Amino acid sequence: MKSVKKILLAVFACVLMLAPSCADAAQTWEQIGEHIRVTLNEAVEIYRAGDVDLAKKTVNDAYYAIYEKDGLEMTIRRTISAKDVGMTEYYFNCMKRVMIDGGTPEAAKAEADKVMEMIDKDVALLMNKGTEQGGWASFWAAFLILIREGMEAILVLVAIIAYLSRAGRPEYLNTVYNWAIAAIAASFLSAYIFSTVLDSASSGAGREIIEGATALFAVVVLLATSAWMGSKADAARWKSYIDGLVSKTISSGKMRALGLAAFLAVYREGAEVILFYQALFNNAFGDVDMIWFGFAAGCAVLAVLFFLIQHGALRIPLRPFFIITGTLMFLLAVSFTGSGIEELQEGGVVSMTRIEGFPTIDILGIYPTYETLIPQVLLIAGAVLWVLYNSRKTGATAETQNC
Repeated sequence: MKSVKKILLAVFACVLMLAPSCADAAQTWEQIGEHIRVTLNEAVEIYRAGDVDLAKKTVNDAYYAIYEKDGLEMTIRRTISAKDVGMTEYYFNCMKRVMIDGGTPEAAKAEADKVMEMIDKDVALLMNKGTEQGGWASFWAAFLILIREGMEAILVLVAIIAYLSRAGRPEYLNTVYNWAIAAIAASFLSAYIFSTVLDSASSGAGREIIEGATALFAVVVLLATSAWMGSKADAARWKSYIDGLVSKTISSGKMRALGLAAFLAVYREGAEVILFYQALFNNAFGDVDMIWFGFAAGCAVLAVLFFLIQHGALRIPLRPFFIITGTLMFLLAVSFTGSGIEELQEGGVVSMTRIEGFPTIDILGIYPTYETLIPQVLLIAGAVLWVLYNSRKTGATAETQNC
């Protein structure tokens, strides 16, 4: 029980260190909308005067420094419609495209009018309905990510502890606990450094590019995690993995090596949580408090589960656990693929080819562009083929064993 308390104290101390600060907006939505109108009109006049680069920069200022930075984009997305945000971003992009292609100032002004038509409509709705908080999607994503990653770390730790108990080496237990706590602290320190670098090193389009790249890197890790879990979705394979992890350190008598094994088991999960949470924060749309709420709830549930599993009151069926959570991780990868590419579109790195009439499902990372949907379809097709291949392989292995 003391070990659980120590781990909880370490977690909550780190949470307090990383708790985000909040600042209230001083402008009304109408003022922000008017500021965008003035800036876009200025961009048109600059373009009319022949300075294409400055005109494009002014359009970017209207988007990144006003529409996005002043909170209008995230508020519309959260309380009105992600589709409206997508259309507004598309019209911003079309306005810049007219300038790049050498269109007339009147054509640029027409695109600016489309932007303002969307913004005026949404601002009017905001002034009528207020800005109610949603956020449960952010809560559940944060909660499930922490439970999934935390459970994997717990399973490794409990297996190591059980192995040490069977081997009659209780003197190693404190080493395992202390290194696990050090891994938790190192995970939070890594999160703090990553967040600080992201906040200080970029703004505007550069920030969108970094956020998109982060989400896509998270996709790679999620897919690797899902594949790894599929390979361990068997009690015998899991036992073999743990025995191989611990037996070598026991035979060599090196406590540091055993501690390092515990550290890496926990830190690996902590590093993945950092990556996934950064992608969540990048797409939180103001629901940061709900992400922290989901994190706190996940910590509480993990503490209870750790206690119950460690004392034998709860046994986790490994195969269903790995299959279900692996599937959830894959679905999250599909969502992050869409949101990551959408961030790169906002940053101007990836083109934006809209599919008229296709729905926007922000929670699932589904956006009506070919650039976001095609990679998602390919991911799903690849997963289906991988499942079919493994099913045939498993069936062939079973037939060989029967013979």
